[in-house]
Amino acid sequence: MASSSTIIQMPHDSDLREVERTPASTQSPTPTPSRPKGALMSPMQTQTPTVVDKTLASIASLIKLLPTGTVLAFQALSPSFTNQGKCYVSNKYLTALLLYFCVLSCVFFAFTDSLVGSDGKVYYGIATVKGFFVFNFEGDDEDRPVIFSNLDKYRIRFIDYIHAFFTVLVFLAVSFSDVSIQDCFFPDAGNDTRELLINLPLGTGFLASIVFVVFPTTRKGLGYTMPSASKTAL
Repeated sequence: MASSSTIIQMPHDSDLREVERTPASTQSPTPTPSRPKGALMSPMQTQTPTVVDKTLASIASLIKLLPTGTVLAFQALSPSFTNQGKCYVSNKYLTALLLYFCVLSCVFFAFTDSLVGSDGKVYYGIATVKGFFVFNFEGDDEDRPVIFSNLDKYRIRFIDYIHAFFTVLVFLAVSFSDVSIQDCFFPDAGNDTRELLINLPLGTGFLASIVFVVFPTTRKGLGYTMPSASKTAL
C-alpha cells in the first residue's frame, strides 16, 4: 500500500508577530441609539413647573397689591415671631398679634390717598365719610380752603370697602402660604390642608385680579408714586 504523508507547515516568525499585535477583540463599542428627530420626549422630560413654583410666582404677583410697609414688616418679623416654624405658645400669640396688626394696616392704607395742593406740594391723608383728612398740612385753618378747594371728591366710597376687604384677603393668603406660619398654626396638618394652603394664593390671586380690574380705584396711598406736581393742582 502506498504510504501517505501529512505535511505540517509551521507558521513563520513574522506571522506570529502579526497575531500578537492583533487585539483579542476587534468589536467596536455599541453605538448609543439616538432619538429620532422630532420624536416626542418622555413625560418626565416634559414636566410642567411644580406647584411650588406656581405658588411662588403667584405670591410675587400678589405682593404688588399690598402696602409696602405691611409686607416689609411681616417679612422682617415673622421668622423671629414664629421661631422658624417651631412655635411655642408665646410664639403663637406673637404671630397672631403680628397678623392682626398687619390686617389693620392693610385696611388703613386702603383708605389713604395723596394729592397736589394749589401750592404745588404733595399732601397725604386718609379718606373720611365727609371728606379727606390731610396728615402733613402745617398751615392755618384759613389757608386750608385755598390750598384744598375740593376735598369732597376724596371721601370714602363703596369701592374703598371692596378694595380693603380684598387687600386683607390677599394678605392672609400670602401670609398663610409661608411655611413658618403653616408649621406654627397647623403643625399636624394633613395632605388636604397642605394642598389647600399651597393652592390658596392661586385662587385668591385670580379672584382679586378680577375684582381690581372690574372695580378699579384711583387712590394713590402712602408709598405710591405721586404724579408730578406740575400737573393740574386742586
